[in-house]
Amino acid sequence: MSKTKQNPSPGRLGVWLFGAYGGLATTLVVGTRAIARGLAEPRGLATELPIAVGIPWQGLADIVFGGHEIRTGDYVSAAAEIHAKTGTLAPSLVHALRKDLAAASKNVVAGVMPNAGRTIESLADRKPKAATSLRAQVEQIQRDIRAWQRQHRLDRVVCVNLTSTEPQLKMTAAHRSLAAFEKALDKNDVRAVRPSAIYAYVAATLGLPFVHFTPSDSALVPAIQEAFAKSNTPWMGRDGKTGETLVKSALAPMFKYRNLRVLSWQGYNILGDRDGRVLANAANKKTKVATKDALLPSILGYPLHTHVGIDYVPSLHDLKTAWDFVHFEGFLGFKMSLQFIWQGCDAILAAPLVLDLVRFADLAKRRGEVGSMPHLACFFKQPIGVAEHDLHHQWQMLVGYLERVRSERAR
Repeated sequence: MSKTKQNPSPGRLGVWLFGAYGGLATTLVVGTRAIARGLAEPRGLATELPIAVGIPWQGLADIVFGGHEIRTGDYVSAAAEIHAKTGTLAPSLVHALRKDLAAASKNVVAGVMPNAGRTIESLADRKPKAATSLRAQVEQIQRDIRAWQRQHRLDRVVCVNLTSTEPQLKMTAAHRSLAAFEKALDKNDVRAVRPSAIYAYVAATLGLPFVHFTPSDSALVPAIQEAFAKSNTPWMGRDGKTGETLVKSALAPMFKYRNLRVLSWQGYNILGDRDGRVLANAANKKTKVATKDALLPSILGYPLHTHVGIDYVPSLHDLKTAWDFVHFEGFLGFKMSLQFIWQGCDAILAAPLVLDLVRFADLAKRRGEVGSMPHLACFFKQPIGVAEHDLHHQWQMLVGYLERVRSERAR
């Protein structure tokens, strides 16, 4: 991991959101501007904890948002829709930020949808630009980001993928090397290239840090990781850990520490909103379940019966509920059980994580770090390149990283 001289002044940071008008992205933009203007507390931000003191974080007031989106709209109307459905994003807060949100809305342009799947494509009502081939779409996205960066005189840019979960990818030779992936682009092989892969590839080729917050498995395939290595750029993913899986990763170690053998761990999730609608499709759901169902054997160290169910309940909107049943064996082989219910607003839980990840990714870029950021494992359900799923151990990885940063700054 190479290092360069740190920038003593963070300056103006651009945050480019793929999936810019979704519930999470809208909550992120509203929340960031609210905190920057002193209208809300930085609740949920790890970068505002005592462990983060002394780190040169990007100031929230100097963040400029832009992005790609496949739906029409703007941040004011998106926030109003969210409040009507969930009660978050109070109208008084949105009204106070209306000028900020209107300005951010002007930075959102049409996204791309090659091989995104019928469910995601059905959500689109924003006419894409004239670009048709995969290579032309890549070049258009590159131009969009660079033009926005110049227009706002941004010192740096971080890209974040917040798009809907794509169907599982069947890995082929086109995904195993950068040369093969670029050949697929030039041949316009839409079967091999998903939107998430295009967005990640653009970030890599522009040398922009990339945060992959969704479960989609096409964005950080070996070919894309090679592209990031080639441009000396930090990246991390995948699938933000915000709810049921967060509780699992914190609770499962308890059974290990007390030598209580878990026999079965059954989980059931219900949610609405566009995420729920997308996950109602079996192909998209399979991608999501894969990131939620893998950590228990890793933490506990043995196979067990696990299952994660996800059902679409339209009336819930973004207020998801998870119920888990844990069947375990204790002293003298006696069997007992634990049940818990997790109820929360998905976007409210996720938005501070995204903002933290933006700050960490930007810090890594300023420090000259390259490749994956394993110290951010605690933020993801399936952190790429990290085998450790115990939340407590992952947290210590983050604490250790921050201690090293402070130590290096003090030299």
